[in-house]
Amino acid sequence: MISKANRLQTVQEYYFSHKLREVQQLITAGKSIINLGIGSPDMAAAPEVIKALTNATILPNATQYQSYQGTPELRNAISKFYQHQFKVTLNPINEILPLMGSKEGIMHISMAFLNPGDEVLIPNPGYPTYESVTKLVGAVPVFYELNDTNNWFPDLKNLSQHDLSKVKLIWVNYPHMPTGATVTHQQWKQLIDFAQQHQILVVNDNPYSFILNDEPNSILQVDGAHEVALELNSLSKTFNISGMRVGMVMGAAANIEAVLQVKSQMDSGMFLGIQHAAIAALQLEKSWFVNLNKIYKERRLLVWKLLDKLHCTYDKNTAGLFVWAKIPEGKDSEYFTDALLYQSGIFITPGKVFGSAGNNYIRVSLCASESDLNEVINRLKK
Repeated sequence: MISKANRLQTVQEYYFSHKLREVQQLITAGKSIINLGIGSPDMAAAPEVIKALTNATILPNATQYQSYQGTPELRNAISKFYQHQFKVTLNPINEILPLMGSKEGIMHISMAFLNPGDEVLIPNPGYPTYESVTKLVGAVPVFYELNDTNNWFPDLKNLSQHDLSKVKLIWVNYPHMPTGATVTHQQWKQLIDFAQQHQILVVNDNPYSFILNDEPNSILQVDGAHEVALELNSLSKTFNISGMRVGMVMGAAANIEAVLQVKSQMDSGMFLGIQHAAIAALQLEKSWFVNLNKIYKERRLLVWKLLDKLHCTYDKNTAGLFVWAKIPEGKDSEYFTDALLYQSGIFITPGKVFGSAGNNYIRVSLCASESDLNEVINRLKK
């Protein structure tokens, strides 16, 4: 038997990869399962997006290799979107790099900037991929604790008291997943000052800005951010096209060039039809966001009702596709969610997936219809 690479000893299979396989086995065995675990939007993409995708498939060059940097039209659309939504000016020629989903950007950025032994500041709780990718490239994860008393924002004063000489990069993610916490412009400024002081690259992962968020913002709005920050974004959540895999990374030209050095070795360009669909999505009117959030607000009310039945507590002033809730004292989040799965056919994500600081929490997705959410509530009455 051929031995695996040593790097695979540092990571496990992604939680949702093996858990959804377990869920599918239950469904195959005849059990009715309602999935409130993942953030894959269940609503349709805008008709304009589907039309653009369809029309592009018959273009003469549709099935040819595309540019590693995406088409100029897509980069221009991203630039205009950031200018319109955030008042951030980006040069579409060299400060924007389209990605096949922002998740690949986490790997590309890590490969572009991290050497073995470099340290990376990672939020706890936070997106598990930050830790996994850090280990895969031979860097060292260093966790910074987040908690509800500080509204899930890092204690930068405390961090500055530690030896940060080996730290090369810090991952941040606001609106925060899994908690839904948001940040202010002043807090962004504090992060940029921190990064400049310690010569650390700060990367904000920003796919939830427009979901149930009254004040969308970007770290790139802050003076000085251009030199020390990159921002990842994604069209998956905002425009209901998660399966199309469209994202982007933005920042200073030299940093984008470094990421492109990696990306150009990993793929041969995004399918032209998907690029046309992305352009159409980025050009949608404000009414798209209003209508989308109206539906999510109704769903969130039902999730709150569900959590009340589970005797959980939660913050109503959050953003994003999830509700983060504290489970009754003394409970283990994985035991809590497995009981729901096997006894009631309800799949909810245990908070421990996102780090040790999440063990007393669960995360509930809003990517389920009102009828499914009502069915979940009814199941808990039995």
